Amino acid sequence: MSVDVVTFGCRLNAFESEVMRGEAARAGLSDTIIINSCAVTNEAVAQARQSIRKLKRERPSARIVVTGCAAQTQAEMFAGMPEVDRVLGNDDKMQADAWQRARTALFGAAALDIAASRKIAVSDVMSLRQIAPPRMEVLPKGQPRVFVQVQNGCDHRCTFCIIPFGRGNSRSVPVEAALAQVRALVERGHPEIVLTGVDLTSYGADLPEAPKLGQLVKQILREVPELKRLRISSVDSIEVDRDLLDAIATDERLMPHLHLSLQSGDDLILKRMKRRHSRQQAIEFCAEVQRLRPDMALGADIIAGFPTETEAMFARSMDLIDACRLTFLHVFPYSPRPGTPASRMPQVESRMIKERARRLRDAGEAALRRRLESEIGATRQVLVESATQGRTEHFLPVAVHGEMPGEVRRFAIRGSDGARLIV
Repeated sequence: MSVDVVTFGCRLNAFESEVMRGEAARAGLSDTIIINSCAVTNEAVAQARQSIRKLKRERPSARIVVTGCAAQTQAEMFAGMPEVDRVLGNDDKMQADAWQRARTALFGAAALDIAASRKIAVSDVMSLRQIAPPRMEVLPKGQPRVFVQVQNGCDHRCTFCIIPFGRGNSRSVPVEAALAQVRALVERGHPEIVLTGVDLTSYGADLPEAPKLGQLVKQILREVPELKRLRISSVDSIEVDRDLLDAIATDERLMPHLHLSLQSGDDLILKRMKRRHSRQQAIEFCAEVQRLRPDMALGADIIAGFPTETEAMFARSMDLIDACRLTFLHVFPYSPRPGTPASRMPQVESRMIKERARRLRDAGEAALRRRLESEIGATRQVLVESATQGRTEHFLPVAVHGEMPGEVRRFAIRGSDGARLIV
């Protein structure tokens, strides 16, 4: 009779799933499945729908609540599914009172055979101007790595992206509120904290005095000396400020791992995407952070088969793996999202998109294997995540045995199995 959460998509969704699990339980829900959906591709939406049908077959008595970006942008579609009992918006899902109302709607006297339109509880995210920090008491204890949301939404309008319409405009958590969350989590014994957001490097633009992400990072490291490890999720290289670069260069508690929103290695495709960086700027940024922190591990998002992409343009995205010395690759086969400008551009054949995505993934796996092999003989500080796996400072997976989750242990790297380091 539990509250279970199935999460699709980004790290921010993963953080929000933990908040929802706690709020739903505190509101008294039981035998409920929450689907935290993603809208970044058509495939992600289809996976959510398939999961809903499968879970309802397996647990016919369970109530199913759908939320997340796809629920925000396609509420009527999910409400029309007979398996779905409630559709919650992306902001609503973070509110305690929304879960109280959901309990009444799901388990009250009028809960059966509710009309599709009455299933929907989705507010207007475009009107939001603030983020309410979550209550610490709803977050689970004992996890080695936890997320702190410091930003949400996006003011940019990349031509392929529907996420601003699922998340709203950019808004930031004030510095003191973010610091309070970090302190509370450190006091609860979490050794590693990850700062997360939709467009993280736009942090602070909407706040008084417009603090930058680098200022927030430096303040956390200075004012919470008990914090063992601080990590940053996905960043936009063109927005990275000097304070953040300085922190990367000077503070070992800021982990040497960045994930970049690069999307393509071809300048014309970047312009058609409405990205704000060029290929050369991406390469120069990667070279700069690797100069400041020579052991820096870099990951990147790359889209395969964006409209009008030729084989030569795609080759420049492939080249970016070596040019930027990337370790991790997150590959998105291009998917036309309704209402976006890119959906109206000349499309690449779907067969070709899949083939290019496969080639990118293969190249990414080869890059990761090379990095793993280069670690053999090194000594690394490993955060133990479970009885069988940990992560180095560079986010490289490590096979461990019999260690206590939550500990940061120093290990000599003896080998690699091609997917993980061996100690």
